[in-house]
Amino acid sequence: MKKRTVELVVISDIHLGTYGCHASELLKYLKSIQPKKIILNGDIIDIWQFSKRYWPNSHMKVIRKFMKFIAEGTSVYYLTGNHDEMLRKFADLRMGNFHLQNKLVLDLDGKKTWFFHGDIFDVTMQHSKWLAKLGAVGYDSLIILNSIVNWILALFGREKMSFSKKVKAKFKDAVKFINRFEETAAELAIAKGYHYVVCGHIHQPEIRTIANDDGQVVYLNSGDWVESLTALEYHKKKWSIFKYHPADFEQDDQETGVLADGDDLQGKLDVNILLQQIKLAVD
Repeated sequence: MKKRTVELVVISDIHLGTYGCHASELLKYLKSIQPKKIILNGDIIDIWQFSKRYWPNSHMKVIRKFMKFIAEGTSVYYLTGNHDEMLRKFADLRMGNFHLQNKLVLDLDGKKTWFFHGDIFDVTMQHSKWLAKLGAVGYDSLIILNSIVNWILALFGREKMSFSKKVKAKFKDAVKFINRFEETAAELAIAKGYHYVVCGHIHQPEIRTIANDDGQVVYLNSGDWVESLTALEYHKKKWSIFKYHPADFEQDDQETGVLADGDDLQGKLDVNILLQQIKLAVD
């Protein structure tokens, strides 16, 4: 597959280190693009659930791919989320093309754009963090169960299903939370005079204009790489949602499964140091 040039890519909620993470699919996507800037909008490494027992090679390959982007001159902005909040104490760190920040404002073709993860709008995160962490474990367990059920459905030629999406659709409170999240982000962005506000956190990909009495703003959410398998792309003054479809990458499956020797070795030492630091922090 020929690589697509993209001015800006926004990816969030990868949750590396969890069973629900679709790292292999993300790697295929990353290998298909040539971005000038990448914004990792929080919950990239799931430090809440990080375990020494579970860190597949595919998860390591995703980190190496980001490191390769940095080495090749792509600017990578890592914005902290709630699952990687321990990195917030290192905010405003810059190493070459790599930036670690809590939030970011960019000028995109004359339009002010505000990027942040969005967990500040989550009441559970602010007042009952233990409950949020318990919910994260439950969500990961639901994803594992969902994967088993989908495997069985595939054997019988049946269509796959998403448990968590069905749960969100069933409960009005979940729908209300998503709407309230989006409207709160939009209201703040309008008050600050931004044209775009870009979030993650709620695993709900979206591009829509939200208006109130004070003005309007385009609200965007990059979704996640647990269920939605989506990213935001900005190119030629237009935003779009990329949605991963397996059929689009069939011819690249064999190539993706094996890294070239140079790719496998590049950044290996740095990645191992990074993992050691995370393990020390978790312990």
